[in-house]
Amino acid sequence: MSTYEAKLQGREEIAQGTMAFHFEKPAGFIFKPGQAIDLLLPDAPDLVAGSARHTFSIASAPFQDELVVATRMRDSAYKRALSALPIGTQVRLEGPSGSLTLHSDRARPALFMAGGIGITPFMSILRQAAKDRLPQQMVLLYSNRRPEDAAFLAELQQLARQQPQNFRLVATMTGMGKSQQPWDGATGAIDEALVRQICAEIAAPICYLAGPPAMVEAVRHSLGDAGVNDDDIRSEEFYGY
Repeated sequence: MSTYEAKLQGREEIAQGTMAFHFEKPAGFIFKPGQAIDLLLPDAPDLVAGSARHTFSIASAPFQDELVVATRMRDSAYKRALSALPIGTQVRLEGPSGSLTLHSDRARPALFMAGGIGITPFMSILRQAAKDRLPQQMVLLYSNRRPEDAAFLAELQQLARQQPQNFRLVATMTGMGKSQQPWDGATGAIDEALVRQICAEIAAPICYLAGPPAMVEAVRHSLGDAGVNDDDIRSEEFYGY
């Protein structure tokens, strides 16, 4: 992987407990939607050797003039150091890496299934697809506990409204009993019944999974039970990022 220098340009809360960090895009940095970078922070007092690096999927699309990563702000030394970085701080990026990228056969639909912050690689893919007006059917199943926890939800809803022929969003919430916001969409996990329903509505999709390991494993089993060939399933697990 190549190494680049980049400055932190800004940060914002995009869901409860979830932050997006905006970095300048280094000259010559080229990536495919769905790929990732390693983000190396400068020295910080509470970072021990080897803990200054984390891998993040890139949430921004290649056509954009910045690199954006998003993460749950858990109480770890790395997250504390990341959140404390002054705007303008220079960091190191290594990459791109990863193969969770969109297949090239436009005749086959893409079925994305994301849990929580696993949405990030799919944001890059969907943003670029909308910009390029790809003639390809895409469906996103997006599971969160509550609307408050769902990063990029408003943007995804807008994308679905703007291109109803090509992109369908099925957002579902699993913990509405603890929500302070109204929700008239689907509830419950991405289970076998939902997977079977969607797979019956689209022909021979390539399936992409990203989220917590237990969620990825459960959905992979549901896809198998629904008759999806294992060769048509691609996945990435998020360990607390």
